[in-house]
Amino acid sequence: MTLAIVGTATVSCSTPDPHVSLTVDAPAALMDQPVHTRISGLSSGEEVTVTSRTVDRHKALWHGRATFRANGRGQVDLDTAAPTSGTYRGADGMGLFWSMAPIKGDPEAASFVPPSSPKNTYRVSLTATVHGRQLAARTLTRAWAETGVTRRDLTVSADKVAGTLYLPAPGTPRHPAVLLFGGSEGGNSNTATAALLASHGYPALSIGYFNLPGLPKALQSIPLEYFATAARLLAKQPGVDPQHILAMGYSRGSEAALLLANDYPHLVHGAVVYSPSAQVNDGFPDRGAFAWTKGGKPVPEGVIPLSHVSGPVLAIAGAADLLWTSPQWARQIDKELDGADNRYPHQALIYPNAGHGLGTFPYLPAGTHLTNPVTGRDTDLGGTRAGDATAREASWSKVLALLTSLS
Repeated sequence: MTLAIVGTATVSCSTPDPHVSLTVDAPAALMDQPVHTRISGLSSGEEVTVTSRTVDRHKALWHGRATFRANGRGQVDLDTAAPTSGTYRGADGMGLFWSMAPIKGDPEAASFVPPSSPKNTYRVSLTATVHGRQLAARTLTRAWAETGVTRRDLTVSADKVAGTLYLPAPGTPRHPAVLLFGGSEGGNSNTATAALLASHGYPALSIGYFNLPGLPKALQSIPLEYFATAARLLAKQPGVDPQHILAMGYSRGSEAALLLANDYPHLVHGAVVYSPSAQVNDGFPDRGAFAWTKGGKPVPEGVIPLSHVSGPVLAIAGAADLLWTSPQWARQIDKELDGADNRYPHQALIYPNAGHGLGTFPYLPAGTHLTNPVTGRDTDLGGTRAGDATAREASWSKVLALLTSLS
């Protein structure tokens, strides 16, 4: 996949050394694309520190660091070399990206949000320092939308749904499409994921269902018909294969995604659910209210039926989820589909050391605590930053592979 970006790979040395080089294979790439980095020209066994730096939407500086010893050829390949110290452990070619932390504040309570940019890009600088001297540097451009991807904001007053529609570049062949929505945080929280999906050729609509203009203030009495309206809107877009529309729901949104796949099987043809629930829960933050309605009647709490699902289901959970029992629920979803003799691919993906915040796409730094914008409450989501990073990378490849299989 090619990004039409120029001038993104630069080399700068505060004290030039013609023998030391820092090379990367993807100086301009989508945010979910790995970068392979190598340091060359060192002495055998020589110590080098590689740092990463970037700036978030609030102009706060983030950085990562890893110290290595060169191999017998005077090289360090970040894909295979384990740092002797730094912000991550073990060989990981993208460790300097996901392990970045803010200069100020608790990294467990912070998540990196890229700065707003008309070009849908942000920059990460990598530097190699030996004996206190910066000998090589690269500046990389990371993008959340490929050139040609179009964006359109939707409002309840004009479109009957609130969200953001991303479509692949004009002329892209028809592909499966994805309807995305988040959980109890409310708002429209999956725009970057939708932009990346469109960049891979899959039309995507990220919607909010409460806590946006024209929508309920809380997760209470949300009509399933609202999601069905969004799915029908998505099905009509150019480049969409209307026979393959998946719902992607996170946390509380997983309930809506599974209900849609079961209750509207001719419209929504499967689901991808992160940190899911296998049952309908009560409203939020008012625990005495119903969360969902259909036909004007409350959807009762209890196990979500899956006997009518007409497409694949991926249930993705972290084994260390502290918010709720998503690993057990993911297994229950898979077992229920087995029991219904569902003929479509379905799988529970459970990742060790990952918590409730294990999704969706990889390589952005994210903490393990969340302050809910609705309640203002700080919550420990469980897992570790490294565990979540591993889960994001592995599960995202599974999601893209599933979409490819439907194309």
